[in-house]
Amino acid sequence: MFDWKKVGQGGAKEHEVFMYDSAVHYDRHSGQSEQFKGRVSHFQNELKHGNASIVIRETKVIDSGSYTYVFPRLQPDQRFHIELVVVGAAPEPRTSIVDITELGVLLKCDFRGASPEPKVEWQDSEGNILPAEDPQVSERGGRYDVSIQTTVSKTSNNRFHCVATQQLIGHRVQANITVSGETRQDFDMNII
Repeated sequence: MFDWKKVGQGGAKEHEVFMYDSAVHYDRHSGQSEQFKGRVSHFQNELKHGNASIVIRETKVIDSGSYTYVFPRLQPDQRFHIELVVVGAAPEPRTSIVDITELGVLLKCDFRGASPEPKVEWQDSEGNILPAEDPQVSERGGRYDVSIQTTVSKTSNNRFHCVATQQLIGHRVQANITVSGETRQDFDMNII
């Protein structure tokens, strides 16, 4: 018999993750916490080798935390701890032209569902950081949506990059946009 639990944060009760007792486990009865239903399995063929590992599929940031697993029938019972950190790297951003004004072309960059929160900035084709509005950030369930806008004027190649950096996990992703004559129409800056 072995029993996996997720330790509650701030003194909250534990969440039942997976229990195995002679072929009875939580994915077949009501003891498993709702958060883990249908996502946890074990290695049946490895039990004879003492492997009580589990797999949590479709992990979410909310799954991060401290876990314990116990062999309660051993004398003395044996207890082990493991820390799970689930991160969601920033997906590729989406860039768009929002408006054409007398100041230049207003560009927008959107990131959706990143975790941890990324630092987002606009750069020109040489990697120089462009002045931009403060990013608009919203958070839901440990995932961050970030939008940032900048106004650009003509450069040698009219290429710009929206870059998201997640220092904590060493991840960086960028999306590129080129402002062409088709979007400029009559605008006197003649961006091509």
